[in-house]
Amino acid sequence: MTIHTLAEGSYSVDATKKFIPFDPQTDNFKDRPGSLFIHVNPFLVQTAEDLILFDTGLGYKDTRDELWLHQHIRGAGYQPEDVTLVLMSHLHYDHSGGLVIERNGQLEPSFPGAKHVIQKGEWEFGLTGKSSSYHKEIFEALDGKVDLNLVEGSGELKPGISYELSGGHCPNHQVFWINDDGQKCFFGGDVLPEPEQLLRRFIAKYDYDGRKAAELREEYGKKAADEGYTCLFYHAKSTTVANVGHNGEHFTIIPV
Repeated sequence: MTIHTLAEGSYSVDATKKFIPFDPQTDNFKDRPGSLFIHVNPFLVQTAEDLILFDTGLGYKDTRDELWLHQHIRGAGYQPEDVTLVLMSHLHYDHSGGLVIERNGQLEPSFPGAKHVIQKGEWEFGLTGKSSSYHKEIFEALDGKVDLNLVEGSGELKPGISYELSGGHCPNHQVFWINDDGQKCFFGGDVLPEPEQLLRRFIAKYDYDGRKAAELREEYGKKAADEGYTCLFYHAKSTTVANVGHNGEHFTIIPV
């Protein structure tokens, strides 16, 4: 198993839900009052059988009118069309923007040859347009144009790849467990988005069910430590890939 972090940088986001690039070296936090500051890191994982993309970032383009996500995949030594599985934790815009690319004023799937795995309830809610955290035009552009696998609850996608309906961050959030001939990784999406969230216990106001999300972080951290899963942290500032230790009371983070 080979893991690549496809880092898309840092952003501020305010009540308008707009993501504005933020460079900690040159920009001042005080100039953006009321904003949250996040880091965006999709992941590319090569297993014996698949090239897996975990979530798709914001869908921003570079100066050549190409997705940063596509360029980062090429930088890792692959082509975007090599991706066989797109595994989505949920469909908030900062995770789903890269599912599509705009060409000639039209949205097209970014990975038309890949199987897209999404919780059915999350897909259906995203299409309602009832929340500004979801951009339904993305999902409308995918509908009928990609191999869409709408799963329900928890289960095994194929040998070695399991999904689990977690809830917590949003009602239909899911996490993924990968076991590739004994090499293991865990993608917790926004239920376990940063390693620091294992080191300090808190309930986040941005979660749909903050108490449940906090309990799940503890549960997933202990399972990762006990069973040897490498964790992928989507919103990490620096340590995006790490192993986890647990002594019965406290967690430790071991960067990979």
